Amino acid sequence: MSPVRRIGRRLARRRAAGSGILQPVAVVWLVILWVLLWGRVTPGLIVSGLFVSVLTIAMFPLPRLSIEGRIHPLAAARFAVRFAWDVVRASVEVASLAFRRDQESPTAVIGVPLVTRSDLMLTLVAEVLSLVPGSLVVEIDRHDAIVYLHLIGVRDRGDVERERRRARETEARMIRAFGAPTDRLALDAADLDAAGPDAVGPGAPAGLGTTDLATTRDPKAHS
Repeated sequence: MSPVRRIGRRLARRRAAGSGILQPVAVVWLVILWVLLWGRVTPGLIVSGLFVSVLTIAMFPLPRLSIEGRIHPLAAARFAVRFAWDVVRASVEVASLAFRRDQESPTAVIGVPLVTRSDLMLTLVAEVLSLVPGSLVVEIDRHDAIVYLHLIGVRDRGDVERERRRARETEARMIRAFGAPTDRLALDAADLDAAGPDAVGPGAPAGLGTTDLATTRDPKAHS
């Protein structure tokens, strides 16, 4: 057997093994949600949650995904620390908007082109962006790898570009921490850190990095 064929088979086995992990992880996660919904932990609830979870996964099986990445501990730690900071920072900003009763909180919907072409990574990035207070993914363009974010507290073009840059930086940290080799190569080619907010991921429509897709409301206009 040629070396190329051996490498191809090895990658195929790795992808299949990684994809098979999704089913038991989903079962464990559903059991945790089941217990949280009941508000208490008992052996009966755990057993019933396990039964419901296995039945749900059997009736609605998850699609098989190609999982090629691996965890890089140092990059994962950096991602975790920065994510915690982003949550705290955004929480303070959203809370400050709640106390400003004299003006309306400006909102916007912006498009953020991403580097990844992995369905799993695209989903994870969207989930992480939605977990940050004040931002919510309202739509995902899977073909062009673009996420559309609804944001609170965006007043002008500078705020739009800052939030777009933060979203790209979040994706970059996640790729360095958990991404597949193809995503890491694409990230290096895009050179997001050096290019700043005008960088556009491969496959994104021309001008998307600089064209404002947001409709903002200036609070001064309502005063």
